[in-house]
Amino acid sequence: MMNPSAASGHLPTIPPLLALAIRPLPLLPLQFALDGFLQRIVRRNPGLLDRLGEHRRARFGIRPLDLPFAFIVEAAPPRLAVVRELPQRLDACVSASLANLLALVEGRVDGDALMFSRQLMIEGDMEAVLALRNTIDDAGLDLAVELASLFGPLGEPPRRSFEIARNRLTAPRESR
Repeated sequence: MMNPSAASGHLPTIPPLLALAIRPLPLLPLQFALDGFLQRIVRRNPGLLDRLGEHRRARFGIRPLDLPFAFIVEAAPPRLAVVRELPQRLDACVSASLANLLALVEGRVDGDALMFSRQLMIEGDMEAVLALRNTIDDAGLDLAVELASLFGPLGEPPRRSFEIARNRLTAPRESR
């Protein structure tokens, strides 16, 4: 499922002016929406988190470098929190642009290539991050399909819209 063109070029980032504009927005509505989305993905994919093994209780910080907030993700029980700053006591922290993070979740880019090109930074327990990576890779998630499932029989227009936005966001800059 990896998109070779996405792996070969730098993905775009959220424009700094847009990031600045969304900074004052409250995080609670985003947290409710994303946590609910995570809960739904876990329900639709039983056993998804089993691959974490001994790292099932790990707390992961996910920092989109181009957004004014970050995420704390826990697997047991599945939970996602949106925060302005990541706390110190996390098992691991993964940082990259939002486009690279989304592309990683869907297996559209090679995480090793992103690390070597310094577009992806990892701190903390590397074994926990590898377990998370294997869990995500095995899931074969398609976020457009997951998003469409929220809308039931009316899910096709949101799925197409998300796919267009995703493809635009994950197209390397060189191909534009």
